[in-house]
Amino acid sequence: MQSFSNFLDGTIALFSDPLGILIFLGGVIGGMLFGAIPGVSMLTLAAILLPFTAHLSAEHGIMLFSVIYCTGVYGGAITAILFNIPGAPENAPTAFDGYPMTQKGLAGKAVGAAVMCSALGGTISAVIMMAATAPIADWAISAFGPPEIFALVFFGLTVAASVGAKTLWKGWLSILAGLMIAVVGLDPVGGIERYDFNMPYLLAGIHFIPTILGFFAVSEIFVQAEKKVTGVYKAPKLSVDFPSLAELIAHKFAVIRSIVIGFFCGILPGIGATLAAFMGYNEAVRWSKQRDEFGKGKLEGVISSETANNAATGAAMIPLLALGLPGGALTAMMVGVFQMHDMEPGPLVFLNSPELVWVVFAAMFFANLSILLIGFLETKTIINLLRIPFQFLAPLILLLATVGAYAVRGLVIDVVVMFVAGVVGFFLRRSGYSVAGIVLGLILGKIGEQTFAQAMQMLHFEWSGFIGRPIALSLLIAGILTILGSIYGAFFKRSHTEMPEHQG
Repeated sequence: MQSFSNFLDGTIALFSDPLGILIFLGGVIGGMLFGAIPGVSMLTLAAILLPFTAHLSAEHGIMLFSVIYCTGVYGGAITAILFNIPGAPENAPTAFDGYPMTQKGLAGKAVGAAVMCSALGGTISAVIMMAATAPIADWAISAFGPPEIFALVFFGLTVAASVGAKTLWKGWLSILAGLMIAVVGLDPVGGIERYDFNMPYLLAGIHFIPTILGFFAVSEIFVQAEKKVTGVYKAPKLSVDFPSLAELIAHKFAVIRSIVIGFFCGILPGIGATLAAFMGYNEAVRWSKQRDEFGKGKLEGVISSETANNAATGAAMIPLLALGLPGGALTAMMVGVFQMHDMEPGPLVFLNSPELVWVVFAAMFFANLSILLIGFLETKTIINLLRIPFQFLAPLILLLATVGAYAVRGLVIDVVVMFVAGVVGFFLRRSGYSVAGIVLGLILGKIGEQTFAQAMQMLHFEWSGFIGRPIALSLLIAGILTILGSIYGAFFKRSHTEMPEHQG
């Protein structure tokens, strides 16, 4: 009851201040717009605005960043669904099924699902955040260290092998290709140079934004161009049919599961919405009876990804406000905002500045609700972009992707990497490999390697240390069982399909 009273106080404080309302609306719209532009993400907007927050009050500065976080995670879903261009890494799983739905003439249904599930996941996450910030943060930090995070990544990769490839073996080769790309650069422990080929650029590793843009956007342009040349190209059909309430209710378990996964991943410092989206999608595949339909336009794929990544937004604020530990890149910038106002995030914020905490909580709650309102208003307008003929749309997408790749670090080589990834992705897709698997391996591989190194140092380089940690051990066993089950399933399915041929 006290939490509800505090929430009302925060809501009144937020909407009784004209400047606060302007900042709130600016954050909502800015987050959506920057989130939808590949490469120029919500982090770009936050970095631009960071110096200016020194001239705002602490409440307005933190509130602005929290609102940008909520709507920015949703914004990237639009281009992921319509053009196969994820606005940010956390929207990459949305493209796995969202773009095939667009090709089937179900763009409106995919975008509508993204709007509803983003708002739902984020709103519920904000409610849980308000009710249980301190106790949840204490449990997560004490129970989940580097060994558990590594085990979680390992488990996620074992599930990911079944996404988007023609065979299990090509799925695993796709994952391994992504892991190989992830280890390019300096070793996270000893700083040893790996696979740099005497190129200074590669010492920093291959950045995932240009790689994602290449594998998704550029390769898709090549695929559609080939269809255009061979005469089999079909323009995507226009549709503004939103998913019905019955369809969403039919996926209620996927929504609940993704909220739990997203919130859980968001609490873990340094993990955030990216891992949440991939884990939400992977678990949807693992629990589905129609696994083969994922990657071909299954609504559950969009629902699971967008629910999970938005559920991580509220959770990421928990370690920041309760313990002073940022949950991701944007919450790390919030630490800078606190410091600009001579404040330190952590337990004392609740004692010294409760009004700040509850204004931020209220702003995040209403920012997630605003996704529902603004998202539906913009959907019908945005879907009309599909009316543009392919010969004009393709150069526009390439231009947008090129700007996005260059804007990440201001390096021309990133644009080269994007086009190389696009060409490679085009041939891999023709051969039945999974570009989604490569991206999963790349992003989760970087997280996994870093946490594995930290885990081994923490366990004094004793493998047996994992056995003494029940959560890590359970996840590792689950991953191994998933591998064995998928191998058995692949052999069993092959022998089953070959049997009629022998009989004939």
